[in-house]
Amino acid sequence: MKPVLIDVKPLQDYHIFLQFDDDTKGTLSLKHLAHSGLFTWWDQADNFFKVYVDKETNAVAWNEDIDLDTFNLYLKLKGISFHEWQHQNETAYAAN
Repeated sequence: MKPVLIDVKPLQDYHIFLQFDDDTKGTLSLKHLAHSGLFTWWDQADNFFKVYVDKETNAVAWNEDIDLDTFNLYLKLKGISFHEWQHQNETAYAAN
């Protein structure tokens, strides 16, 4: 089962703190997205700090145009690939 994002908090310098329902939590940098394309919206009036968890899609969102896939952020936070995550979960499922 994919983890569910339960909290997101904006931090300085285009970083976010994420907390998932499996107790995975930590900080990720989004600086590589800032100042280009849709993400220039973050530069206006502290818009980056308007981040929230979209309850309908479970995405990290700022508005109806800017959202990030939570599962990809989870994998990045854990430092694993999708295949590694899949293998870990298959192994855990088989053990039960």
